Amino acid sequence: MDVRLTAEDGYQAERSYSIASAPQQEPRVTLTVERLDDGEVSPYLTGELRVGDQLELRGPIGGYFVWEEQMGGPLLLVAGGSGIVPLMAMIRYWAALGSTIPIRLLYSSRSYTEVIYRDELARLVKGNTKLEVVQTLTREQPPGWTEYHRRIDTEMLREVAWPVDQRPLLFICGPTPFVETTATSLVTLGYEPGHIKTERFGPTGET
Repeated sequence: MDVRLTAEDGYQAERSYSIASAPQQEPRVTLTVERLDDGEVSPYLTGELRVGDQLELRGPIGGYFVWEEQMGGPLLLVAGGSGIVPLMAMIRYWAALGSTIPIRLLYSSRSYTEVIYRDELARLVKGNTKLEVVQTLTREQPPGWTEYHRRIDTEMLREVAWPVDQRPLLFICGPTPFVETTATSLVTLGYEPGHIKTERFGPTGET
């Protein structure tokens, strides 16, 4: 969804943000915004915006990067940083449906404090054996951390992904280099390119 801000002098800035709410399951649209201190839009949205303020919105736009229950599974969702947002929309939709299709999320963050939806994911995992969350922290790990602590690579994908013969549906979202490397690794491992869907954002991260 595009968000446009207009300053008093007429200057405009516009950014696109992925929708985090479950389609057709929630009465409001939820956008998750990662604050970038040098950004034009995210500091305002995360620090200045108040109830009653007006924004210009356009969307929802697209429809390629979605999952519907009739598409089947199992699902492998691979997220880099704020790339978790549209994948969380899928997980919320899946949970709202009470679907029994297995989902495995591989989520890369720089540190534990930067894991978006950390508590919600923990609650969902605790309440449903069909959802698995595998995390890797690339820069800082808390004491006692037992999961991965490096960038997602081919070997990690080999260990985490569903077997090729199960023909999983694969969704990848994150910064462009992350998405391209991950998609290439999955193809190298034998996964069908037609089963891989990607969504990416540029270096600013404000999408």
